[in-house]
Amino acid sequence: MSPTSTWEQVWNNVQPSLNTVKDNLRAIQAPNARVIRVGQLDSELLDQELVHLLQEPLTKSLSTINAVWARRLEPELTMLLQLALYRFSIWNSGASYGAKLQGLRYIAPTRSNENLGPSGISRRILMLHGTLTIMIPYLHSRIRSRGLSNAWPDAPSADPRRKAWAVLGTLESIHSTAGLLNFVAFLWNGYYRTIADRLLNLRLVPSRRLVQRDVSYEFMNRQMVWHAFTEFLLFLLPLINARKVQRGIKRVTSSITSLLGTSQSTRPSNHNKRGKYWSLPEDQCAICAESASFNLNPTDPTNVFTNFTESVLPSTSHELDSEAPKYPLYTPYITSCGHLYCYHCVAERMMLFANDGEDKQGWECLRCSEHVTEANRFVMETVGSEWSGSDYEFSSDLDITDMSGSIGTYSESGLSEDN
Repeated sequence: MSPTSTWEQVWNNVQPSLNTVKDNLRAIQAPNARVIRVGQLDSELLDQELVHLLQEPLTKSLSTINAVWARRLEPELTMLLQLALYRFSIWNSGASYGAKLQGLRYIAPTRSNENLGPSGISRRILMLHGTLTIMIPYLHSRIRSRGLSNAWPDAPSADPRRKAWAVLGTLESIHSTAGLLNFVAFLWNGYYRTIADRLLNLRLVPSRRLVQRDVSYEFMNRQMVWHAFTEFLLFLLPLINARKVQRGIKRVTSSITSLLGTSQSTRPSNHNKRGKYWSLPEDQCAICAESASFNLNPTDPTNVFTNFTESVLPSTSHELDSEAPKYPLYTPYITSCGHLYCYHCVAERMMLFANDGEDKQGWECLRCSEHVTEANRFVMETVGSEWSGSDYEFSSDLDITDMSGSIGTYSESGLSEDN
């Protein structure tokens, strides 16, 4: 007997046994897929976060038009977003976007004569589900906010508004109790995540035969890296002298300003040098203006990177005499180069340079770029019993004991120094 005929005979002999095994396997029912409770809860959280992410830019856009509308129409905006998401997710595919990310979908018992939607679920059930999960919470929030704004809880006991508020509170208590009982039952068997799902017999089941729940540590790793970077910054920042960095940036901007200023054809002939704030009116403090403009925020149109390009241009519009200056002088002091600053501004600037000891010549004047070596008290002379000059009052309570010298006068025609 050949080997081929021997294998064929053995194969034919085992066929009855193989058929018996196949029949037994067909009779065994496949086990139901495991329902993961945490995946169902995570899908609800993901749906809420999605609504929040879509609502935030819309609310900001509406706030730019009218802030009152954005605050009043926030519940309606949330309802419209939820309805739109419900239409394109559960209505079409039988699963919300959060459920899709968790690999879940809704199933519901159907009748033979029912009108089914695109998801294979009855349209009647889907409409009731949308009403219970979207419309009723919206109506509840609106009724509650209206009752609080109209003081329904403070109305007399016989007032219909007080009775309506009591009924609303009772319904809220019943709903909270039913939600607690439903959640306990959900933790027990993993069915019917919400009350609406239980009432309509809607269940979340795995959309694939093989249920997988991958645990990703990407977010945890990212959080640990950011935490380590934050600790490094907290260690490094105290070692950096913020004043030196700020002064270095100011020097760079001043040098760029001077370069841009040399290209201006309207430079007066009576000034050999010109500082960053040469065009600022004489009755205003240039240091106050520089401090106000020192902003490193690139989104702000008045930041330091754009402000210095505008400061070199001469002022085209003069302030009216009746208009208060933007950076007024408080306790004015005159520098060695003949320009006025606030006492606190010039004193702080000179003390900073004296403590650092980097520039023995002193700091540069923001109007003429001359090195300031000293500053003296500037007072206004009186004419009769009234002050002559501007209508603005300057405080003269503070003084520097080691600063004495020339005394200036302030008149309507300008600022001058007495000999």
